[in-house]
Amino acid sequence: MSVQVRPAAGPDEVGQALELRREVFVVEQRVDEAEEFDGREDECLHILAVDGGQVIGCCRLLPEGERVKLGRMVVAADRRREGIAAALLAEADSQAAALGATTVTLSAQSYVTSLYEKGGYEVTSEPFQEAGIEHVRMEKRLG
Repeated sequence: MSVQVRPAAGPDEVGQALELRREVFVVEQRVDEAEEFDGREDECLHILAVDGGQVIGCCRLLPEGERVKLGRMVVAADRRREGIAAALLAEADSQAAALGATTVTLSAQSYVTSLYEKGGYEVTSEPFQEAGIEHVRMEKRLG
């Protein structure tokens, strides 16, 4: 099977993405479910990594004027270290540009900042706690 990275094709795929986020953030990382699911899903463009009809990775873009906030990046535990997160990041940047954004912002868990730095993102804050996990803010100018 080959992995496709693209926007979600409909509510069934978004549902699969939400379930994957529940597995990774709520179960694996013990993030409070109310914090993970913030009620903004309908405002977002969901980017998926799909293999054989199964969502194995996802992230979301939340447009905020000329900025787009990238968030909720996850890859299934058994599919990590295959380049899926980097492919999701590249597609997210492309989709953000298509939405007219000039800047993409995100809050990255500190242990994965190198992924984003390789994609052209820069750290813009000191470390802080979010959902009980150390994060930093990062940003990338598009174009």
